[in-house]
Amino acid sequence: MAPASEEGTPLLISAVTGMGGIGKTALAVEAAHQARAKGWFPGGFLFVDLRGYDDNPVTADQAVLALLDAMGVQGTDLPPTTPRQYDAYRTLLAERRDRTLLILDNASAPSQYVPLLPGTDHHRVLITSRDRPDALPVRVIDLETLDPEESAALITRALHDADERDDRPSREPQSLLELAALCGHLPLALQIAAAMLRRRRQRDIASLVAEIREVGDALVILDKGSPGMDLYGRSLVLRPVLETSYRRLPPEQARLLRLLSLAPGADSGTEAVAALAALDADAALSLLEELAAKHLVTSRWTSASGLRWRLHDLVRAFGAGLVAREEAEAARERVLRFYYRWADAADDRLRWLPGRPVPERFEDRRQALAWLDAERAALVAAALWVREERFADTARRLAMCLGTYLHWRRYFDDTIVIISAAQEAAQRAGDRPGEAFAWNDLGMALTEADRTEEAISAYVRARDLLETVGDRHEEAKAWNNLGIVLARTRQVGSAIETLTRARDLHHAVGNRHGEAGAWNNLGSVLRQVGRLREAVDAHTRARDLFQATGDRHSEANAWGNLGNALQDTGKAGEAIDAYDKALEICQEFEDWYGAGAALFNLALTHRDAQRPAEARARFLRAAHAFDLANAPADAAEARAAAQSLE
Repeated sequence: MAPASEEGTPLLISAVTGMGGIGKTALAVEAAHQARAKGWFPGGFLFVDLRGYDDNPVTADQAVLALLDAMGVQGTDLPPTTPRQYDAYRTLLAERRDRTLLILDNASAPSQYVPLLPGTDHHRVLITSRDRPDALPVRVIDLETLDPEESAALITRALHDADERDDRPSREPQSLLELAALCGHLPLALQIAAAMLRRRRQRDIASLVAEIREVGDALVILDKGSPGMDLYGRSLVLRPVLETSYRRLPPEQARLLRLLSLAPGADSGTEAVAALAALDADAALSLLEELAAKHLVTSRWTSASGLRWRLHDLVRAFGAGLVAREEAEAARERVLRFYYRWADAADDRLRWLPGRPVPERFEDRRQALAWLDAERAALVAAALWVREERFADTARRLAMCLGTYLHWRRYFDDTIVIISAAQEAAQRAGDRPGEAFAWNDLGMALTEADRTEEAISAYVRARDLLETVGDRHEEAKAWNNLGIVLARTRQVGSAIETLTRARDLHHAVGNRHGEAGAWNNLGSVLRQVGRLREAVDAHTRARDLFQATGDRHSEANAWGNLGNALQDTGKAGEAIDAYDKALEICQEFEDWYGAGAALFNLALTHRDAQRPAEARARFLRAAHAFDLANAPADAAEARAAAQSLE
């Protein structure tokens, strides 16, 4: 706290706020000692613990007695009535020439500290509270959890203070960071963990990490930790700290806190919270703001994701333990339906073609992608509820809705995780068509992740299941996808045979769009073996069929492949036209990986034609597009190619 300014009116009151266990008292007391040492408060400081979150908080009337006692007013000198006690307190402060800092610690309501404010601006007041005092003109300092390095340093310092020879932090730096993360970087939890490590001197840090991970709830392990006290006489326990905050909540806020602990993903948008709690968005927002003011929920806003709400990990674990089973299942069902509805609409918008019904909510692909980007972590987490029988059907459908988006953004690991879970759930349920679809989608993700042997196995399983159930449309897709990965593994003869089978099957069932895809992939393999005229013909057929079916995004892919074949035949001018067309469409769809590929191919063509300036410019544009597409290796390759032309 800075000293008063001679040039302006200083703030009389400051407040340090934050969740229970964040270190408000420690910071206030340490700051007071440092300020006194610097001469800012020659009158020292007066401290009173208002115990605002105990069952019996200290009232202002009780606190004024403690403050008078600290200022030497005792026994017969103490005024007999409360009003006269306040008069004496303010008179003493007014007469006190040496500036003094008054610390009103652990306040839960203005009624505890407003009567204690000095009647003069000569002195200063520092309040600590879990509740933000928004109704008063108070300078507020909101404390957040420590960063990982600070958390590790706190535990290390606590161990070294007890025994400077304790070398566990230096021997186990990774376990130390894991422990800090499991403590949620909350100072109180870190103190408890350090106390536990001091007691179990012969055991390593990893053993405590393993205990917490095995139980799955840090509160359970840490609450069995140190039975001691901190420097301020408070028990080193976590759950009671959270319970005292929870018990003070009105019923509707308490309910929302419980339900928010069930939300999939680390944070949630207001709409998702409203769905979880069966509230309208305005009501949910109001309750969330109240919880944020009590530091039980944190909020963040970004231009990309909008307003997001998050529970501290330990608060989440605490809240989840309070939810009744029926209440929990109903809430999870509501939020899962919410995510499925809008993921389905977003997927429809990404894959929308002229003539199809217009998807709801999202006016264009940009809006759909923005929503999917903001909700991605929650969507993936919700899709994994497919492992639970009650949610399996909706979660599996949600997973299927995410395939196109995750492919566009190249989040292949996410795809593999959720589709693997969907496949296992379909198999358990005896849903053979659903299992086949999952194997096919899993094969595509494995292919993109360059796990080709696993991809081949997945496609073979999908093909065989689809042949068994008699779904020739989907069987043709599995043949097509199998042909793609066979070509990647240079099994060219098998690839041509497989893709020809896919093309013929699509043609037989009248699937012109599927037939176009098979022609496109067949052309790439024919080019690979030097059958260039056939490749140009195949890609031309694919382009024309995609145009006929109105699929401009796939048309872009056909244009790009046609450009490759034309370039190989020495028709550089026609190749550039084809690449330009591919680039135009990919940019329209915000398919940045496709745009990067088109730009990279354009750069190669210009380089081969001895036009280095044009080539370098396109390599750099390709690198930027690959950055947007989350493809760092491709971006690095493009930048290296540009640098080689400097």
